[in-house]
Amino acid sequence: MMKYVIGIDYGSDSVRAVLVNAHTGQEIAQAVHLYARWKEQRYCNATQNQFRQHPLDHMEGLEATVRRVAQNVPAEQIVGLAVDTTGSTPGPVDEHGVALALKPGFEDNPNAMFVLWKDHTALPEAAEINHLAKTWGGEDFTQFEGGIYSSEWFWAKITHVLREDEAVARAAYSWMEHCDWLTLLLTGGELSTFKRSRCAAGHKAMWHESWGGLPSEEFLTLLEPKLGGLRERLFEQTYTADEVAGHLSEEWAQRLGLTTNTVVAVGSFDAHAGAVAGEIEAYSMVKVMGTSTCDIVVAPMHEVGEKLVPGICGQVDGSVIPGMLGLEAGQSAVGDLLAWFRGVLEWPLRTLLPQSAVLTAEQQQALHQELSDKMMAELNVAAAAVHPDDSQVLALDWVNGRRTPDANQALKGALMNLTMGTSAPQIFRALVESICYGSRQIVERFEQEGIPIKQVIGLGGVAKKSGFMMQTLADVLNRPIKVAESDQAPALGSAMYAAVAAGIHPDVVTAQKAMGNGFAETYTPNPARVADYQRRYEQYQAFGQFVEQSTPAMTSEVAATVTAQHA
Repeated sequence: MMKYVIGIDYGSDSVRAVLVNAHTGQEIAQAVHLYARWKEQRYCNATQNQFRQHPLDHMEGLEATVRRVAQNVPAEQIVGLAVDTTGSTPGPVDEHGVALALKPGFEDNPNAMFVLWKDHTALPEAAEINHLAKTWGGEDFTQFEGGIYSSEWFWAKITHVLREDEAVARAAYSWMEHCDWLTLLLTGGELSTFKRSRCAAGHKAMWHESWGGLPSEEFLTLLEPKLGGLRERLFEQTYTADEVAGHLSEEWAQRLGLTTNTVVAVGSFDAHAGAVAGEIEAYSMVKVMGTSTCDIVVAPMHEVGEKLVPGICGQVDGSVIPGMLGLEAGQSAVGDLLAWFRGVLEWPLRTLLPQSAVLTAEQQQALHQELSDKMMAELNVAAAAVHPDDSQVLALDWVNGRRTPDANQALKGALMNLTMGTSAPQIFRALVESICYGSRQIVERFEQEGIPIKQVIGLGGVAKKSGFMMQTLADVLNRPIKVAESDQAPALGSAMYAAVAAGIHPDVVTAQKAMGNGFAETYTPNPARVADYQRRYEQYQAFGQFVEQSTPAMTSEVAATVTAQHA
């Protein structure tokens, strides 16, 4: 009997599910669902960097997408599924693992919802964690997180919400990463025995085997007394994404059109699952390019040894491929940066089209989308035609802070060398270049620390859709870049994890070889542009140093003051 698995990928704006042949990886069906509340930007405040998501968006998307793909084959032939999500995206839950936003009194409270990865309201808390980790006299719990804890991550966000909202602080029995909560939801298991994601815990929650799991109770209560007791209500052990978390509960088997025999694998993060589908191997860098970019590298444990790579987003045993070290880096705004500029240029469309008395609302929206798409297509063509010598515009890609190297979410984006002759294509090109220069800094950090990057693989929406971006990246890195064939790589990677958990393949590497989709194309460096970009890269670095030195930061002195106020 032919067997199938489903990979479910939760992104920033939508969830997608893919049904694939568990033996070959052939895609049978896919479905995408946009989050209704998120689309309206409910519970968000971009001026305060607050981005929250309601669990109902996630549940509705889960049911809509999985039911749609599952109807293509007999339910009993779907033997496994797995979920990946953005991260760190934690949310508060009660003693049964029910998200607080699903409970009476918390339905419209942003603090009771999932705190999306790009929410940076916890900047002071992240600075406190960094200060305390270096000064409290015990273990530096940030050492396997690159040595710098980010406001995008688990403990900073929890601490911020507990301080800001007393009602949530009292009602939250525990907290869960989004990928863990969804897996628990599907299996209907007990919170106390649930298998938490090694990927999520190791990269974002300072979990490490050498100190017995999570940071110590003493450290956490020094950070914030309201964290007292939470550690014992969380977890000690973690599990890799190829392991069985449980089976579909009766409720969710019925809601999804599946059976209770369907295995549910342990959850993971989207970039790590995407790297598996991108056929990552030792010392490859897989760039998962979407709203942000995550750069994933794997290396043999025995070759890395005790080496720590500073300024990245963690190095975790088994977070990508069990048995290998997974290393993560990335940029906080890639698709988001280009979408910001698109939004700036679209202002007249958004402002003037609704004033039309001739068109219906649906016609106005369709016309808006058509004009916007044409504008961006032309902008890409025009920007690609700009020679680097014809424009001195430089940009910094920090509109959502800097993730790596050396996390600093207080930084802001910037433009320089604007003149009366500067055009929109020149600015757009500078933004694209800035993304590529940021990527080069990450590659150089790995190699400076003794982690060679032997090949670069791109996947995700940006990699598939923007030839201009990928060619520029190849030129700036002076390396070939292969682009993965799959349009839904993270979902395919989750399907690979599910196939291993269901016993179809013995391990993840075997699943990769059997189920991989290969590569669509390869971008090779243009020698004529490499020297141009070297000069501009040096200017980018100098520009970045100037802006960083000029930016008020959440320094250790400020963090110490805030810590003292909460002691």
